[in-house]
Amino acid sequence: MLNKVRIVGSGLIGTSVGLSLKAQGVVVQMVDSDEASQALANDLVGGLEVSNPDVVIFATPISQIPLIIEREYALNPNSTFMDVGSVKNEVLLEVEKSSLPLTRFVPTHPMAGREIGGVQSARADLFAARSWVITPTNECLPESINLVIEVIKAVGADLIALPADEHDRAVAVVSHLPQILASLLAQGLHSIPDHWLDLAGGGLRDTTRIASSDAQLWSEIIFSNRREISIVAESMYQRLGELIESLDNKEFIREFIEKGKSGRLRIPGKHGGTARDYSYLPIVIDDKPGQLAAIFNECANISVNVEDLSIEHSPGQLSALITLALSDNDAIELSAHLSAIGWNVHPVLK
Repeated sequence: MLNKVRIVGSGLIGTSVGLSLKAQGVVVQMVDSDEASQALANDLVGGLEVSNPDVVIFATPISQIPLIIEREYALNPNSTFMDVGSVKNEVLLEVEKSSLPLTRFVPTHPMAGREIGGVQSARADLFAARSWVITPTNECLPESINLVIEVIKAVGADLIALPADEHDRAVAVVSHLPQILASLLAQGLHSIPDHWLDLAGGGLRDTTRIASSDAQLWSEIIFSNRREISIVAESMYQRLGELIESLDNKEFIREFIEKGKSGRLRIPGKHGGTARDYSYLPIVIDDKPGQLAAIFNECANISVNVEDLSIEHSPGQLSALITLALSDNDAIELSAHLSAIGWNVHPVLK
């Protein structure tokens, strides 16, 4: 049974794990080479000195793991060990070279994060309903795997088991390449006039959001998975070349966009379910406190579930446009309800 955990690394992921485990009654100790980060993380999680922890979590950058393996294994010879790195094969190679037996080590990767890192950005709900991959080797003891599964369930994540090789190929596509493309697109903004940026809308902001990610962290991730990334990047480069060569072919362009649209529909929806095609309800509200709260209160009154929302508001305007994403039936029901009580509701969009 999971009672005590030692977390080595007090950044976003490590501290978020600590906060979540604390909420479940697990005793947590945060350890970090940076004394200030360690102190803040322990204050946040109510950190105590832990002896004989059930699990030791390596929550450092991959390049730091070789520097801590021997120390942590010597201090905690009876513990189970797990990591939370974005690449699994490289971590396994480091463990194989160490004294830590593979029987007691479970490689894992939580598919969660934020574009802003550090202990200050930690959240107890960071892993709720998010995928968390484990890639145990054949040597790994069942009791070690079970303890790590307890950690993952305690933080509210959804467990996925994959071989390490398949994991690294998968994240190259669904995580690492998106970061590269966002950074590449954002780099291009350096070469345009400032007044062009006044034209930027949600599309540019959405596609460049993760370009704000930590450069040091991502340089390590991309370097560690460079072999798999090179394969998917080459394929992307080839498809971009085909588009460039076919820009005078309107039908090719249409098919190019259509294939992207159908590919996006394969992304699972909330809680891993099938992606849903939402209806969108635009509402013009006054620029004053309490407007959003009042709308959500009405949603609760009629048991309507809002899946997402966006807000558009220009400086100096006395009104703002909010757009709620809902199921088809909920959009129709909420539209009728809000209209009947005087809200400025516009027609439902698909």
